[in-house]
Amino acid sequence: MTNSLPLDDLDDEPTPVRSSASSSAPLAARMRPETPAELVGQSDVLGPGTPLRLALDDGVLPTSLLLWGPPGTGKTSIAHVIASCVKAQRVDMSAVTAGVKDVRRVIEEGRTRLDLTGRRTLLFLDEIHRFTKAQQDALLPGVEAGWVLLVGATTENPFFELNDALLSRCRLVRLEALDDDDLLALLDRAVSAPKGLDGRVSLTDEAKAHLVHLAAGDARMLLTTLEVAAAAHRDGTPLDVKAVDVAQRRFRYDKAGDQHYDIVSAFIKSMRGSDPDAALYWLFRMLEGGEDPRFIARRMVIFASEDVGMADRLALPTATAAFDALEKVGLPEAEFALAHCALTLATAPKSNSVTTAIGRAKDAVRRHGDEPIPAHLRDAHHKSAAQIGSGKGYVYPHDAPGAFSGQRHLPDALVDRLRLYEPTSHGHEGGLAARLHAWWPDRYAAPPAP
Repeated sequence: MTNSLPLDDLDDEPTPVRSSASSSAPLAARMRPETPAELVGQSDVLGPGTPLRLALDDGVLPTSLLLWGPPGTGKTSIAHVIASCVKAQRVDMSAVTAGVKDVRRVIEEGRTRLDLTGRRTLLFLDEIHRFTKAQQDALLPGVEAGWVLLVGATTENPFFELNDALLSRCRLVRLEALDDDDLLALLDRAVSAPKGLDGRVSLTDEAKAHLVHLAAGDARMLLTTLEVAAAAHRDGTPLDVKAVDVAQRRFRYDKAGDQHYDIVSAFIKSMRGSDPDAALYWLFRMLEGGEDPRFIARRMVIFASEDVGMADRLALPTATAAFDALEKVGLPEAEFALAHCALTLATAPKSNSVTTAIGRAKDAVRRHGDEPIPAHLRDAHHKSAAQIGSGKGYVYPHDAPGAFSGQRHLPDALVDRLRLYEPTSHGHEGGLAARLHAWWPDRYAAPPAP
């Protein structure tokens, strides 16, 4: 295979990691730690004396890692610190934009680098949960053979989102939200450090406490809000609570808290209420807030049957197609398919007949689940079928006029008493109600005149 590595990448010395981000980088990037000692929080994982800290102090990473935790808990920072400790070539990728081809290229280059120089490749893969199962499988050969050291970062439960095969080859590191003392220490460091605000601003104690409260364990949120407040504050006085409030991102989306459930509830109710503008607004509130798009797609697939159902035969295929498009192309391109689906569902006629029929069917099975199967419905393919009467009297519908035999299919005891499906007159279901009345006039009433 042709070697695709640049010549200067095969030197014996590792490529140094820059000590700090450029002065034009966001404050959160500039304050990224360089050594384990500079990390704030996560002492159970990287504190002095912990196994991972001891390994990094020796300049090694014994196994690939999966960093799992809420936003702003230091996943990227830990990867940065590992890269500065381990003598390996660092490659950064995001599962939002990378694909199988990119992964295979990095793995092949890692194998070549290891063969020619003895150096390892550290692949930091952010948002690893965005990879499909097939994309995750592409990581396995390189991780298994040790051609790359994988450091994956995810905010989602890896036991639900990642392959068992990948989980078994990595050490899972659970990160917790930073506590108030950690955030306060980080805040003071950012205000005073030369690579931070370099003492150009100060804050009242009340403003500090308010910033820490608003950050809710998210270091990136803390530093971003501080930077916005500092940039807008020009009179030289200490930043106060009001300045912090002005800088706070009002549309913050908490995937793990009540807001997650409230916004998806608003999204579903907007589609159910046939309000396309509201449906799009709540959809993009979720997407811009970092919600897992697969969660949104799953909710729309459910909605298509639960709330549109038989009123529009194309609702469910549209929703499943949107989910499929998301899996194949990913974001941001899949925004078109998700918006297309949300608009289709919001503007479609509505029927909950599927939902009510499910409830009635489950109840009927619980109460009448032992009724004998009529002889004409039993399987007639086995050798003893004729002897026991299985299939006797069955009328093949395609042999009847209009492919309708009129034969009953429920257990005998339930033929005249069980009614599960109630069609509405909405959309496609209105025509279906008329057809059912023509077939079964004693069971289905004629639909109302339009």
